[in-house]
Amino acid sequence: MPVSLVSLNVARKLLFVQFLAVMASGVLFSLKDPSWGISAVGGGLAVWLPNALFMIFAWRHQAHTPAKGRVAWSFALGEVFKVVITFTLLVVALAYFKAVFLPLIVTWVLVLVVQILAPAVINNKG
Repeated sequence: MPVSLVSLNVARKLLFVQFLAVMASGVLFSLKDPSWGISAVGGGLAVWLPNALFMIFAWRHQAHTPAKGRVAWSFALGEVFKVVITFTLLVVALAYFKAVFLPLIVTWVLVLVVQILAPAVINNKG
């Protein structure tokens, strides 16, 4: 199987595992209060959505053969957009939707930890 397909499958699995973590955290926090559950989902989506957009961006641009040096710049630009989108989603959740801070941040950190740890588990299984 080509390397690009392997990495695409790993990225899809990672996004799926992150989505499961968001939903599980939302369900667990909703046991305390429904607003806590919604806040937890908002915090998780602040990580998951930029990652999904970055994966789509990377997948659409992998067919092109970029010139030397453009790969690093496009990756850096994608990461900057991920951070900006994440920050924007967190601000919107806290300021506009009046999300509860604790479940929002706990789920945000949980999904970030899953993003760091899951690829090692996925690569060892495959």
